[in-house]
Amino acid sequence: GGDHTITYPILQALAAKHGPVGLVHVDAHTDTGDTALGEKIYHGSPFRRCVEEGLLDCGRVVQIGIRGSSYDPDPHKYCREQGFRVVPVEECWMKSLEPLMREVRAQMGDRPMYISFDIDGLDPAYAPGTGTPEIAGLTPVQALEIIRGCKGLNIVGCDLVEVAPMYDVSGNTALLGANLLFEMLCVLPGVKTL
Repeated sequence: GGDHTITYPILQALAAKHGPVGLVHVDAHTDTGDTALGEKIYHGSPFRRCVEEGLLDCGRVVQIGIRGSSYDPDPHKYCREQGFRVVPVEECWMKSLEPLMREVRAQMGDRPMYISFDIDGLDPAYAPGTGTPEIAGLTPVQALEIIRGCKGLNIVGCDLVEVAPMYDVSGNTALLGANLLFEMLCVLPGVKTL
């Protein structure tokens, strides 16, 4: 998809059908900002707007790969206050994320949940074609562990956002994004894989 703003109306529609949903959110940023240039709806605010509208089951929100500079000495305070689990990228470095995903599966339970994957969750060495790259991110292998780790959950939707092909002449970001979307399709309920 486009920028992360698109997740907000999607979650409005899903919550209207299912009630508040759980969320596995892979990103460099929490996207819980309040305003930018006087606007309340922008790519850095969708999950704050979702909280305000009661679209998320906040005790079942996990944000993975969070990193980057901040204007605030405690940039994850808002998320923690809502009950989100924030997994900073430092907790992911040089390890398999399968153990983390076992915990996430237990946290999500069998209730409806959504996967929102910002390509900047990955290190720009793998996915430079994005508008807000941050160094020291996740690897493609870890991305697959996260997505495949959602298999068996009650996934009611998913997205992959923030791919900007014009910033990557190699095409690797778009290739990676397309493959991650394919992987998400493969973990949807009822999909049979070999």
